[in-house]
Amino acid sequence: MKITFHGAARTVTGSRHLLETASGRVLLDCGLVQGPRKEAEARNRSLGFDPKSLDAVILSHAHIDHSGVLPVLVKEGFEGPIFCTPATRDIAGVMLMDSASIQVSDAGHLNRHRRPSDREIEPLYTPEDAREAIGRFVAVPYGRELEALPNVRFRFADAGHILGSAVTSVTERAHGTVKRVVFTGDLGRRNFPILRNPEPVPQADAFLTESTYGGRDHAGEVPEAKTQLFEVIRKTVERGGHVIVPAFALGRAQTLTYLLHELWMEGKLGRFPIFVDSPLSINVTSIYRVHPDCFDRKTAAYLDDDVPGDPFGFGELKYLRSSDESRTLNNREGAYLVIAASGMCEGGRVLHHLKHGIGDERNTVLMVGFSAQHTLGRRLVDGAKTARIFGGEYPVRAEVLRLDGLSQHAGRQELLDYAMSQKKAQIAFCVHGEEEQSEALAEGMRAGGFARVEVPSLGQTFEL
Repeated sequence: MKITFHGAARTVTGSRHLLETASGRVLLDCGLVQGPRKEAEARNRSLGFDPKSLDAVILSHAHIDHSGVLPVLVKEGFEGPIFCTPATRDIAGVMLMDSASIQVSDAGHLNRHRRPSDREIEPLYTPEDAREAIGRFVAVPYGRELEALPNVRFRFADAGHILGSAVTSVTERAHGTVKRVVFTGDLGRRNFPILRNPEPVPQADAFLTESTYGGRDHAGEVPEAKTQLFEVIRKTVERGGHVIVPAFALGRAQTLTYLLHELWMEGKLGRFPIFVDSPLSINVTSIYRVHPDCFDRKTAAYLDDDVPGDPFGFGELKYLRSSDESRTLNNREGAYLVIAASGMCEGGRVLHHLKHGIGDERNTVLMVGFSAQHTLGRRLVDGAKTARIFGGEYPVRAEVLRLDGLSQHAGRQELLDYAMSQKKAQIAFCVHGEEEQSEALAEGMRAGGFARVEVPSLGQTFEL
């Protein structure tokens, strides 16, 4: 058995790990590389391996940096199954269709502005390609062991990161020996709203862990973040401005509505208008409603008919699906809060809200999640004085604040705590983190007793 890292190596996007066994080849995740356009475009079109040679894909969860090039894989000849949990199947279907629309739209925009001598740009994939990939999904519930290849079986455990996210155990029995590889995907936090805590898994011979926050813990816990969220709203209302919240449609948007629901239930919001301006968020939230089996007890109770209060639909909360509804916010008077994708401010409706609101000192831009390097979100967090939006430069006069407590990634100590149950592994790998974060987690794991911990480079192969 051996593994090659074709993505999320010393960076946080493009999760792709190729596991080769005596029976065949299994790809763990097939994610979109995000970042500088030319580099990302090249790596998303050239995956680093022959898709036709793969026998199966095991998908940890639906976030696009883990699932977003599955349509490319299928378009280039992959014909095997894509295993995932039922909730991931449902959400990834929505996410991939949305991503395909963005790919087509972006290609069209670039072609309209290209020089006559330039080559026409083709979208990375189309909705038809996405549908082909979705058709290969095979849903496997948590805890059920299934054969991926002859002599190779896998099992999902709840990762607690987003709805349907999984820690994957892959076991090969060959030549009288047994080897187990455990891959965390993205690991969630303990006692986080809506979802259950990450589940433990059996001891592995090789352990792959994410390391997004491998070098630091979160600045605050969820109760503190809820208090800070209310304070941001209160101060912005006093200024007569509005709160713009760039948020990922999957996970972060639902967490925010949950916390806003609690503030509303406590009588702190009154008739304060809240808008979720994202068709994708609406679709994802509808999927949340049909998977209460993934919820913690408190959230499940909220949705019980005998308990008042729907965390995804309450009071002044309104979902905006049409672009016309979205545009009306630009001329709306008075205070309000709008949640819009994308979380890193690299596309989507949030850019329109930033264009119209970032120059007003009464407003607040509230960053509630991780923003990768070279994104507008990261530049705003780092204190940029101007923002380039749709080709124009806009002064940043709105207050830009960061709310770290809502990250759905485990912090350093939580990553180390989970890893310690695997410290008898012969080898461990820190992936899906910027280099300094991966190295910091690797150092902590070595100090905790791991025999060997590697921070792999792109394209590097290891014998297991």
